[in-house]
Amino acid sequence: MSEFSHLIAADAIGRTGPLSLTADEGARAAIAARLDLVTLDLFRVSATLDPEAGGARLAGSVEAKLTQSCAATGLPISTTMTAPFVLRYLSALGLPDEADAEVELDNDDCDVLPLEAGGIDVGEAAVQTLALALDLFPRHPDADRILRDKGVLNEDQAGPFAALAALKRS
Repeated sequence: MSEFSHLIAADAIGRTGPLSLTADEGARAAIAARLDLVTLDLFRVSATLDPEAGGARLAGSVEAKLTQSCAATGLPISTTMTAPFVLRYLSALGLPDEADAEVELDNDDCDVLPLEAGGIDVGEAAVQTLALALDLFPRHPDADRILRDKGVLNEDQAGPFAALAALKRS
């Protein structure tokens, strides 16, 4: 079960109208823990879910206000982001046969998911969209200065030729 589950039944696809979901404090705390965020102060989803040949199309955006830890210093980094998404859900009839030896994918096929009998969890799709949009190695603007002040060498100073350069200077 997702921290921010909002399941749309398969038979309700196309009858929901525009979706606007906002996570409450408890859901935001659970999402922050799952994604290793310091805080998640806002998590909002705007989307439409429409029927499409063989399944459904979920399109919209995730808006988030969050704080991550700097990968180098651990200092907090606050950011606001908007991440658009388009996901296609296909029923088993629309998916390629597993026995096929080769399947060619183009950019439109990269975000295709199976349409489960229970429906589509819009909240989980939004959490996964946020996870993919996060900076994997966030860096605080003062990270270089802080590391230099602590005596941490940068790549040029500590690279494979740094020892040779030091010998040349002496």
